[in-house]
Order: sequence, then C-alpha cells, then structure tokens
Amino acid sequence: MLKINKLVVSYGVAPVLHEINLEVPQGKIVTLLGANGAGKSTTLKAVSGLMKPISGEIVFCGENIAGLDAEKIVKMGASHVPEGRQVFPGLTVEENLKMGAYINYKPKEVANKMAMVFELFPRLKERIKQLAGTMSGGEQQMLVIGRGLMNDPKLLMLDEPSLGLAPIIIDDIFEKIKEINGMGTTILLIEQNANLALSVSHYAYMLSVGKIVMEGATSEIRNDKNLLEVYLGGSRQ
Repeated sequence: MLKINKLVVSYGVAPVLHEINLEVPQGKIVTLLGANGAGKSTTLKAVSGLMKPISGEIVFCGENIAGLDAEKIVKMGASHVPEGRQVFPGLTVEENLKMGAYINYKPKEVANKMAMVFELFPRLKERIKQLAGTMSGGEQQMLVIGRGLMNDPKLLMLDEPSLGLAPIIIDDIFEKIKEINGMGTTILLIEQNANLALSVSHYAYMLSVGKIVMEGATSEIRNDKNLLEVYLGGSRQ
C-alpha cells in the first residue's frame, strides 16, 4: 500500500532523513521505532504532505505522492493523527469528528462513520456535546483517532498515541488500534514504548539519526536483546 524509496527530507539545510526505504503492506500494522530526533515524525509528515521531501519517492496505492498537497493525500485515503492530541478545544466532540470528514463531506456517510466511531469509542458518544478542550487526555486521544477515521482512510498514521496517558488508558487505546486494523485499516505507527508497539505490530523499522538501521518481523526484533539498549538509550519500557 505504501512504499518509500530513498526518501530525503531536510529542515532547512540540515537533512533529517537520509535515503530511507520502508514498506507498509495492505492490512498490516508497521511500527517505526527510534529515539527522540531519529526522524520518525518527519517520516509521517512527509507521507501526509506536511513536509516536502528533497528527493525520493513516496508511493501510495500505486501513485507517487511525494510533494503533493496534504489535502490531495487525505482525499486519496491517508489520515495522519499527529502527536499531542491536537483537538479543536472550542468545538464539541461531534463537531471535531465532522471536521475529520470535511474534504469528502456527505451527510449520510458522515453519520455512518460517526456511528462506527461511537461503537469503537462509546465514551465519545456519552460526551457528544462536550467541548473537546474540557475532556481528559485519554478521551482527547480517542477523539483524535476517531477524527482520523472519519475520512474512511486506507492508511491511518498514528504518532505517539500513548504519550502522557495513564497505563490503563494506554492498554485500552492499543486494544482499539488492533480492532481498527482488524476492520481492514492499514496502520503506520510511531510509539516510544517499544515493547507496546511491537506487541501490536506485524513488522518494524528502527530509525537512528535519520537512517534505517534495522528492520524485521516484530517477533524477530523483540528477541534481539541488544536492540533497545543500543538504539533507544537502554529503555525497555
């Protein structure tokens, strides 16, 4: 579904990604691991059109989307849920969800998608008229994932969905991620908690200072005793 070939992305004159190659097969969960500053979020921004690459290809559903506007990429079926739970705080849950469907807004389809989101996250239905800015961190994370699903994406990109959440909420969020994948949505995941990410993913790539230094099936990577110590600063969360 997604194939990245020799992708180079820079902030100003400083390269952040150095000719990286990765692939996200249809129907799978692929995770990007790496320490802060490794280039994980930059990769997602390049795919979603928020950053323009210097060179390389980003092939999504057979079309090279490198350099396309973000709106066109969303229309093609890629949804990006950035880190930091970026809700619209002055809008209600319902209004936030509708914003996720603004590009292809068709009332009947929006209603059907909202019903699906509420089935996945019943707490959002309970708070449908609540302002997003007054919700807990876990509820806001549910909301931004739900908003990302409102466009009926083929590819859902999640950046640090566990960031700042209590362990019991994190477990719930990751159960929902597996459920979303089980419904047929392909997922590209960034997650600082390596063990958690590997527990739900099919395949993983390790980024270090903008380069892919390791890749493999998650079962293989989880059995590499030195991996997290070398590339994640010794963290084995």
